Amino acid sequence: MDFSLARARRRRVASIVRIGRWKEDNLRTEFAELVRWAAHHHLRTGRWIFVDRGRHRWEACLEIGGHPASDGRIRLRTLPSEWVATVTFDPERISPRLVYHGLIDWTRARRKDGTIRSVGAVREVYLGSPWTNRRAWAQCRVEFVVRR
Repeated sequence: MDFSLARARRRRVASIVRIGRWKEDNLRTEFAELVRWAAHHHLRTGRWIFVDRGRHRWEACLEIGGHPASDGRIRLRTLPSEWVATVTFDPERISPRLVYHGLIDWTRARRKDGTIRSVGAVREVYLGSPWTNRRAWAQCRVEFVVRR
């Protein structure tokens, strides 16, 4: 597994925040709502981004083209270009738990050597629906937002 520091590109997203404890299909209904909303507005969609903001705050983000208005609990925002500690892996071949622990250890070592100062939000980035698209699931990208 290759951990690395990279610059995540800026993304325009539609998002829904969910507050509550973790469960296995976390944010599945929120992503479904975002997809219906984007289809209704005839928007091109891109990456699916699952964001763990900490303290039981989760965010489903769907990358979109265009500039529609916010609607109900769907808000539009731009994820800025940020430095991330990242790894791409296939959850069918490597346990996500091992990947997360490995990335945590890797970022700790980078903090000790002064390469990064802090770690913020955690994101999982998919090429599409990880529940229905086998290729998207097999290319799971985990990103820890970091400060250099």
